Amino acid sequence: MKVRNKVLAVLVLLSIITFLDRVCMNVVSKYVKADLKIDNQQFGYILGAFSLAYALFELPTGILGDKIGPRKVLTRVVIWWSTFTALTGTAFNFVYLIVVRFLFGVGEAGAYPNTSIAISKWFPVTETGKAQAAIWAAARIGGALTPLLVIPLVHAVGWRMSFFVLGLVGSFWAAIWYFWFRDEPSEMKNISEKEVKEIETGRGIAQSHKIEWKKVIIQSNILYLMLMCHLFFYASYFFTNWSATYFQEGRGLSEDDTKKFISLSYFLGAIGCLIGGYLSDFLVKKYGLRFGRRAVAGTGLGLSAVFFLFAGLTPNNQMAGYLLALCVLSKDLALPVAFATCVDIGKQNSGTVTGTMNFAGQMGGFFITIIFGIIVKQTNNFELPLFLIAGCLAVSSLLWLKIDPEKSLA
Repeated sequence: MKVRNKVLAVLVLLSIITFLDRVCMNVVSKYVKADLKIDNQQFGYILGAFSLAYALFELPTGILGDKIGPRKVLTRVVIWWSTFTALTGTAFNFVYLIVVRFLFGVGEAGAYPNTSIAISKWFPVTETGKAQAAIWAAARIGGALTPLLVIPLVHAVGWRMSFFVLGLVGSFWAAIWYFWFRDEPSEMKNISEKEVKEIETGRGIAQSHKIEWKKVIIQSNILYLMLMCHLFFYASYFFTNWSATYFQEGRGLSEDDTKKFISLSYFLGAIGCLIGGYLSDFLVKKYGLRFGRRAVAGTGLGLSAVFFLFAGLTPNNQMAGYLLALCVLSKDLALPVAFATCVDIGKQNSGTVTGTMNFAGQMGGFFITIIFGIIVKQTNNFELPLFLIAGCLAVSSLLWLKIDPEKSLA
């Protein structure tokens, strides 16, 4: 097994843990709301606190990773967010929970920009899409496992203890990462000279991480990428934060059915990530970088827009669940492609570009998290947000006609 694939395996484990910690609040939402006497609008603010922190600290942690490397940054942020995952279980009122979830988001903001930096250092460009596919498929597996693992745990020891357990798991990962991983392949133990040459020849990364911010701020390519991700994440955060409430309160489904559809959605999302990443890399080799990235991402988001629309229109609750699962399958075709495009454009500043794009995406997650809670509280209509999300996905799909992965910052 090549050493870079071992690095990828450890990053895959991190991605699973990241989504276990993140989706846990969605899965236990009814217990938290009942225990702390919180309504959907207030719960939206709690969820939004995480999204806002994630957005605000996405770019700083990406820049920090570019400067000092993902080994140190990932160690620090995983310990940080694992601590606040555990502290979530100590919540006693609305305000305390907002503060804890905000600080939890501060830590998790560093995960994927620094994962992208590690990939950019450890993988040739022709393997970037596949590596990102594995990372995001793992995230979806983490989401799929969350209801299967957390709900039985909640029934056994209560919702508070589930957060303590997840916090311990993250801290254990951080220790392994710090003592084993090295930022540069040439510094890693037990790696062959052949593999080091293979990586360094194929990645084409310069040693300087200096960047002119004017290039990031005024480049239309980056702005299109940011807007695409902003609209894309309206859909992503519906599944991360509100799907359990939608199924149980909006559709009247049982906890078992809710668990089934959440797990199915994330499982299909994992398949979508793998197909998207591998198909994109295949098309890049055959038809070039621009077509290989655009075709997969644009098509996936367009199909997801259609499925979201029909899910909101159907009166059949089971059919709505299956349509939403297909939404995750199709939209997640675009996920590894978007992050691979950040590496294509950013090169040695891939963490900065990833952080910039993901900042815009997380702000989309923040807005839909708040908007969903307000709409359902004020109108008691759970379908209106789905129509909004369908429109956002349609525009996001069209924006891939403007995004050019061949136009790098260098």
